[in-house]
Amino acid sequence: MTVRIQKPDDVNFILGQSHFIKTVEDLAEVVVSSVPGAKFGLAFCESSGECLIRVEGNDGELRRIATENAQAIGAGHSFILFLRDCYPINVLNAIKNLPEVCTIYCATANPAEILVAVSEQGRGILGVIDGAAPKGVEGADGVAWRMEFLRKIGYKRA
Repeated sequence: MTVRIQKPDDVNFILGQSHFIKTVEDLAEVVVSSVPGAKFGLAFCESSGECLIRVEGNDGELRRIATENAQAIGAGHSFILFLRDCYPINVLNAIKNLPEVCTIYCATANPAEILVAVSEQGRGILGVIDGAAPKGVEGADGVAWRMEFLRKIGYKRA
């Protein structure tokens, strides 16, 4: 089955898999310590014990969105982190370096669909469809636009 991620256009998200309830607090600490002032909502699907969706964050709307998307995906030990006033690139390496994080499936602001397998035991994430298929190959105008855009948003220097 596929689950379409529901979110505002200006919000990025990171989808991953972990192996421990500690993930919830560790991910929250990564965001707060990496980008002070970033708004975020996080949901983690616990896959043993009480099997609850554990929720953290400092923005009510993003916490709600994270919870709703985690419920729709419903895959054990998966987490979904929604970010505003922060980009995945600002936190991704710190998240990947958490000992309990096993996999990052995607980090995007694009429309996305999650491919979820369902069995008698539960659900698991098979993959992600991130955005749209390519419409062509970048030419000289595309290169110039890309270089200008990265400098305009501060990720490259002039």
